[in-house]
Amino acid sequence: MPTVTYSLLDEQMTKDDTAFFKQLGKRVALYRKEMGLTQAELAETLGISQQLIAAYEAGARKIPASLLPVLAKLFAISLEQLVGMDQRPAKRGPASTLQRQIEQIGLMPRSKQKFITEMLDALIQQQQAS
Repeated sequence: MPTVTYSLLDEQMTKDDTAFFKQLGKRVALYRKEMGLTQAELAETLGISQQLIAAYEAGARKIPASLLPVLAKLFAISLEQLVGMDQRPAKRGPASTLQRQIEQIGLMPRSKQKFITEMLDALIQQQQAS
């Protein structure tokens, strides 16, 4: 059975595909930056290489359909917003430092999340006792 490589699939993009994936890549880059993530951090979270993220964002590679729901959930947006079918709400301004920190914690492994939660609980209890 012949093997189909990603580069072969990427070479077979139509003009409409190329335009769609370039716009999708721009949206991924925008949402990634809004969350304060680097390409390397996003790649680590998704278990892929930074170079692949760069190719997705440039529209040079097709983002797999199976990755779209993962990205939408990660960016806390609808799938429609991610693929450009839904207009984004008016920009609400930069996220607060606390909001960005909470989003970053959500990307960490569960063990680190648990450690941070326990630390926060201890600080809150200490504050309430004083």
